[in-house]
Amino acid sequence: MAKTTASSGGKSKALSLHIGLNAVSPAAYGGWSGDLAACEFDAKDMAAIAKSQGMKPTVLLTKQGTRANMLAALRKAAKQLKKGDFLFLTYSGHGGQVPDVTGDETDKQDETWCLFDGQLIDDELYFELSRFGAGVRILVLSDSCHSGTVTRARPRTPAGAAPSGRSKMMPPAVAIRTYREHQQFYDRLQREVAKAAGKASSADPDTVLAQLAVSPRLTAIAKKFKASVVLISGCQDNQTSLDGEQNGAFTEQVLNVWNHGKYRGNYAAFHAQVRAGLPSSQSPNLFTLGAVARFLKQQPFTV
Repeated sequence: MAKTTASSGGKSKALSLHIGLNAVSPAAYGGWSGDLAACEFDAKDMAAIAKSQGMKPTVLLTKQGTRANMLAALRKAAKQLKKGDFLFLTYSGHGGQVPDVTGDETDKQDETWCLFDGQLIDDELYFELSRFGAGVRILVLSDSCHSGTVTRARPRTPAGAAPSGRSKMMPPAVAIRTYREHQQFYDRLQREVAKAAGKASSADPDTVLAQLAVSPRLTAIAKKFKASVVLISGCQDNQTSLDGEQNGAFTEQVLNVWNHGKYRGNYAAFHAQVRAGLPSSQSPNLFTLGAVARFLKQQPFTV
């Protein structure tokens, strides 16, 4: 497969980070362990794709999938990658919410990834990705749930669709209990990120984690990004991503369409084929941040 060339004239550097959590620490989630079956398989299978494409993968499974480990890996990558380089980030696990305390969310909720020892808030992921340099290409595949982003609607199953399997949404009761027991931590976290980014009310970072294909706020957010970011998410904001026995439903379709590297097409076509393979109750979305015109035309996972 053709490789792009970094500005220095050498081969582009490519790193990947794959997080898969089949459970979380009950101590961090009000006694809830959030058991799932296929998230570790998802992370390993995404790492296999990365390795086959010449990337150097880091895999964090369940107990390794801590906030500190993930943030350290992202910050290390931000320091190493330059213009023309590539980062492939995947997450498979529960999605959750905490009440917004900085006033940047219209729905008064911050979306989260449920890491082993605590949630990663969307503001944090936004801030970490904004640290990457100009010209760095970042692909994020998120196989999780983030309900309530815009409509605050509970995940639903449309008429005629009857999916089976475990939902990757943290139950609302668990989200409330978790926040109540760790409110000081999450409130402080949001304020610290807002202060560091200098954007407490200037933009909505939900779009990094949630499923917004089109948003009037995207233009403002894109200005914050020097890197080029493409996110393909597991479902719409009022739907739920499903776990499976060997792979999550979204990850399974990514693997099917990729077909061991036989796929030929760009990111938009890739997303469309993944979406076509899933029921109407789970419709993955594609959106971008930063200057991505050239990036979107590339074959998926191209270094």
